[in-house]
Parts: sequence; structure tokens; C-alpha cells
Amino acid sequence: MAILRLGSKSEAFHREGNSWICTSGLPSDVNINIGEMSFQLHKFPLLSRSRLLRKLIEECSNGDGASFSLRLDDLPGGAIAFELISKFCYGVKIELNAQNVVSVRCAAEYLHMTDEYGKGNLISQTESFLNEVLGNWADSIRALEACEEVMAHAEDLHIVSRCIDSLATKACADPSLFGWPLAGRKSNQSPETTSLWNGISTMTKTKPTSDNWWYEDVTFLSLPLYRRLILAIESRGMRPESIAASVVYYARRYLPLMNRQSSFDDANPGPNILNPSESGQRALLEEIVGLIPNKKGVTSTKFLIRLLRTAMVLHASPSCREILEKRVGAQLDQASLVDLLIPNMGHSETLYDTNCVQRILDHFFLEEQAAAVATPDNIVEEGQLTNESNSMAPMTTVARLIDGFLAEVAPDVNFKLPKFEALASSIPDYARPLDDGLYHAIDMYLKAHPWITDPEREQLCRLMNCQKLSLDASTHAAQNERLPLRVIVQVLFFEQLRLRKSISGWFFVSDNLENSANPSGNVGLKKDGSHHATDGEDDVTHRVSELEKDCSGMKEELRKLVKYKRSWKNFTRRLGFSKSQSCCSKRSKPSNLRAIPPSTVNR
Repeated sequence: MAILRLGSKSEAFHREGNSWICTSGLPSDVNINIGEMSFQLHKFPLLSRSRLLRKLIEECSNGDGASFSLRLDDLPGGAIAFELISKFCYGVKIELNAQNVVSVRCAAEYLHMTDEYGKGNLISQTESFLNEVLGNWADSIRALEACEEVMAHAEDLHIVSRCIDSLATKACADPSLFGWPLAGRKSNQSPETTSLWNGISTMTKTKPTSDNWWYEDVTFLSLPLYRRLILAIESRGMRPESIAASVVYYARRYLPLMNRQSSFDDANPGPNILNPSESGQRALLEEIVGLIPNKKGVTSTKFLIRLLRTAMVLHASPSCREILEKRVGAQLDQASLVDLLIPNMGHSETLYDTNCVQRILDHFFLEEQAAAVATPDNIVEEGQLTNESNSMAPMTTVARLIDGFLAEVAPDVNFKLPKFEALASSIPDYARPLDDGLYHAIDMYLKAHPWITDPEREQLCRLMNCQKLSLDASTHAAQNERLPLRVIVQVLFFEQLRLRKSISGWFFVSDNLENSANPSGNVGLKKDGSHHATDGEDDVTHRVSELEKDCSGMKEELRKLVKYKRSWKNFTRRLGFSKSQSCCSKRSKPSNLRAIPPSTVNR
């Protein structure tokens, strides 16, 4: 830390309670009161250095040598700054540093301690020392923090802007090139960093400094000063990634809810944690949201969702939450399932906030549509065809993410069917290569809501495409009693079509292999004219037999299921319509019954 030593005399002041008394041997003739402190001084050393004090002393002095009192309650820096000023007027030794030079400089300006009232007066001394302070990063931070106490006077003297400009310039530059001492870093070299050569100590090269060397230092600033510093750094062309990382670092320091890991810890903070006031945190969060760069991807989606969750807990403004939802939606493909499990803070009965997820999803598709409109269809750039699959990757990732979210919230008994359908239908069909995730979510919903009607089950199952189920999912769906019969029949039908296609494909491949291996038609014959089976044909035959067995098993399962459904209908008919059955039996005549011919049964 830079230090300026002024004066040559030894200490001539001592304190008694709330009073500073000068021990020069002469009785004091002026008493200056600042707040609760009083200074018993002499008027001649004071009026020789300050124009304001000279004017006040001349106005209050009666000429008879009696002592009088003055009040300087508006003095910048208060009693602490005036203590150093009074010692300076008496020529007593004082030390100025980065923490007190700002208040002393403002107080000297208030008292008009210019060079007209003594060469090398306090204004010129503090001004030259302040320039030295601003040449160092750590001292500039301390000086800017000290401006908080005398903000109005420091603004008038442009001390705040000078500190911010100095810090912004240094943050955008490489500190290792100029050897700036960094706050929070040890300046002493360890034994491993020094070496001896012929008894001479030489220090090795210091480690390179990373881009985040200034993040922790600026977190000690108040929010208004930090905001001005970030805007100054941004105007100097710093990368948005570095600015966003600094904002994240600042937010984690002053928003305790940002450091919680569990989703429900945010809604129920522990009683032993001392948090700042809710209004202060709300104002801080809204300011931080405005400082985050708008560029997509510079801030992690996890942090944005945590910020959104904290905004809900602190009841931030609707505009603030809308901005966060838009930024989360713009990069929803980078989120994880755990991030989307936002606890519900509203009046809804559901456990998680599905309405917020729906709004985020809508913002994602708006961003995708805007990106598609910005790229004309008739312009095909080099490499665009090869990267076409990559353009669908965000959409596919979001579809998988929403399917997982639906499966996670489906067991909630308060989760209404229209909301489930709205979320599931928001994903276009082409975004799902397979509907296994959607089928799993529907199955979980049917399991947790057994009371929904058959038409509602039919409507819910229309959300998935049975042709896009994998083999495992189709096998599970064919045996799932919670699904409607129509859906099970569709699954079995499409599996049979897939089986036929596979069989025809194997026969086609087998024919091609045989024709390519035996172009003359007699290579596969033995000398006695018999056919010699190849290994490829045996493999194809084995696979075809396995597929036929699977098809037979699926048909048998379908037959059993249809038989079970019919038997259940007959059972209910007997219970509910026994009277009509008896009437029908009376009307029927045994003489009209005829034996069915065997040929008809065979047909």
C-alpha cells in the first residue's frame, strides 16, 4: 500500500474522552465541534492554512482574546479527517494512505486549503498522492471503497470516475506485463520460486495470470460502484464471457439463495442463516439481471435458472422474471432435467412450476423460428448440407428434456391432463426420432391417474406415434394393461409390419449374396448335382426362424388379450343385463339351431 508521510514534529495531541487537546503549552482559544467530538486548538495555525477557517474565526473573534466555538458538522470525513487536518496544520507527523486520502482530499477542498495559504498545502499534497494511488490496482480498489463515505464530494472532485477509469483500464490489460500488485495475492516468494547462483538470489518467472484475476477484488464494491465499473469495462471492449463470469461471481457473493443445491431449499431457507433484507436482495437481483450480457451462451443456463428461481422466491418484478425466462429459453438445449424442476411459488397445487417451463419452451421455439427466418432457404452455404443434422440437435435435445420433465412431474396427482397435453404437443413430431420418452411419460401419468376416463386415455395416447417406438418400448406397450386396446393393436400391427419388412430385407440380401457369389449358377452345386448351403444362407435361415417365432408369440399375445377383453365384457353383460338375457333366451328356439358343417369350420 502506498503511504505519504507529512510533517516533522512529534505527537502534540492527546485524547480525553470525546475531546482532542493540543499539548503545546498554550491555552486553546478555539473549540471546533464535529458531531460528538471536540478539538481544543489554537486559531493561528488553522487560519494560516484554510480560507474557510480564517473566515469563520474572523467572524466569531471578539478581539479580546476570549475562546469561542465553531461547528463543522458538514465537513467531509467527519472527525477522523479533521484530526489529520489539524495535525497537518500544526506540522505534526501524519500518514496518508489509499484508505484515508479520499476523505482528506475532500475535507481539504471543503476548507479551501490551497497553496495561497501556504506552499505545499494539503490540496496539492493529497492530489499528487492520489495520482500515485491510482497507478496501483489494489490501492485503486481501496480508494474507490473509501469514496462511499464522501460520495457527493468525491463525485464533484471526479475522484470516483478517476478510480473507475483506472480500474477498467487495468482490468482490460494484462497485469503481468506491468507488474501490478494484485489484491488478495501473496507478494512473498516461496522457497521454490527462488534460486541461488554464486550466492546471488534470483527469482524465477512468475506464473501467468488468468483472466479471472480481478473478479474477487471487485466484489468488495457496493452495487452502484460495481455497476459503473462493469459498464466502463464493457465499453473498453472486454469479452462478454469475462463480464458474465464477473457478474456470476458477484451474484453468488451477495445472493445467498444462489448457493443452495436443493430445489426446495430456496423456498424454505434455514432459520440459522443470516441473510440480507429481502428488499435489498430483490433490488440487487434486478440490477444483476440488467448487467448480464445479452449474447447467447456467455452465461450458463444453470446459473440463469437459479437466478430465475431466486427471483421467484424474492418476488422480483414481472419484467425481471420475463427477461430471465427469455434468456433461459434462448439456450434451453443446454439445460439439464434437474435445472427445470423449479418449485412452484404460486397458488397452483402442483409441486413444480409447469407454467414457467411452458413459457420457457415457447421462448425457445420463438428463438428457433427467428433463426430460421434469418437464414434464407434459397441460400446454401458451403458445408450447410453436412451440418444439417447439427441444426436439429438443439430441437432433439429439448424434446428429450421435455419428455424427461413430463415423466418426472407425471406422478403428481394435481397435474392436470390439459397441461400435460399442452407441454407434450408443444414439441413438433420431427423433433422426436423416437417416442420412447413420451411413452414413458404417458405411462407414468396413467399409472398415477387411474381415475381418468377411457376417452381421456385415448386422447392422451394420441400424443405419441406408435410407429416411432423402439423394440423394447413396443414390447412393453403390447403388455401394458393401462393402455387402451386400440393402442395395443396399433403397436402390434406396426411391429408385424416391421417384422415383415425385416424378413423381406433378409431375403433380398440373401438373394444378392447368392447371385454375386454364383454368377454362373453352378458354383454352389456339388459334383452329384446337390445344392451346397453356404454359411450366409444358414445365418439368414436362422434369423428368419427367430423372427417367425417372435411373430407367432406376438400373435398369441394379441389372441389372449382379445379373448380376455371379450370374456370381461361377457362377465359384465351377465351382471348388468341378466333380465335382457333371459328374454332373449325365451325368444330363442332350440329347433332352429343347426349343426355347423365341418367345411365351414375349416374355412
